[in-house]
Amino acid sequence: MNLTDKAMAHFKKQFDSVPSHCFRAPGRVNLIGEHTDYNDGFVLPCAINYETVVAAQPRDDRQIVVTAIDYHNEVSTFVLDDTIPADKASPWSNYIRGVAWGLLQRGCQLQGANLVVAGNIPRGAGLSSSASLEVVIGATLAALSGLDLDGKTLALNGQKAENDFVGVQCGIMDQFISALGQKDHALLIDCRSLDYRPVPIPPDTAIIIANSNVQRGLVDSEYNTRRRECETAAAHFGVPALRDVPADIFALHEDELDETVAKRARHVITENARTEAAAEALAQGNLTSMGRLMAESHASMRDDFEITVPP
Repeated sequence: MNLTDKAMAHFKKQFDSVPSHCFRAPGRVNLIGEHTDYNDGFVLPCAINYETVVAAQPRDDRQIVVTAIDYHNEVSTFVLDDTIPADKASPWSNYIRGVAWGLLQRGCQLQGANLVVAGNIPRGAGLSSSASLEVVIGATLAALSGLDLDGKTLALNGQKAENDFVGVQCGIMDQFISALGQKDHALLIDCRSLDYRPVPIPPDTAIIIANSNVQRGLVDSEYNTRRRECETAAAHFGVPALRDVPADIFALHEDELDETVAKRARHVITENARTEAAAEALAQGNLTSMGRLMAESHASMRDDFEITVPP
């Protein structure tokens, strides 16, 4: 039984009704451009064939009743008010609550709904299970409420939910590729302007994702520390983000920075250049150059950003 059938079957069993809608949003893998998104830089992710699915039906009131199949069929219920509370007992539901809260903050008039959520994106594996959930919930609530929201809006709302409701300071990349990814293409995203360009992946190319089986969560990881270090470096150069620091200027002044902060900045500045070059290499079908750039990216993550497994 595929995910859609699974969600629909559970919906019928729980609510004694056939769902009126079914939506899905993919996870993602980032080919290159690591920790550049929140530095207003460039990223090159692609959607993957793992996803989150929602079976849904509108209600006549403003209540949301959501069941998470992947959390032992746990049910969470809340009302669509401006003061939607967080649920400490069911943290997974806060992503859903946050998306609804974000849409209400935008002035959207939402209708209540019965929802069943199912997914096959491994949690905590860096494949953006949370962003996929945020995007698919946003799309679901918008459709049930008769709202015409584009992919950028759904992505930005998902990011707001994660930043301001869940409390994780993520960038925009994960939600953006989940909302706007295209089959057989990567997406070169400018995380400042949110301009993007589909980059074709050469035919017969397979993207292999290896699971390190090392669990981590953004809330309790070193993510926020790295982000602060990047902001410290940008402030030293008097610019809004490290994207604005040319490589030659950085080379002249890097010894003015704390050693650790300088390493973080070096990674971001060189990674931006690698990402743009990688997009061109991929578009030209030059997988040799693409591979070299990805290897250089990994070395930079290992030596300067210090985030690889094993270290």
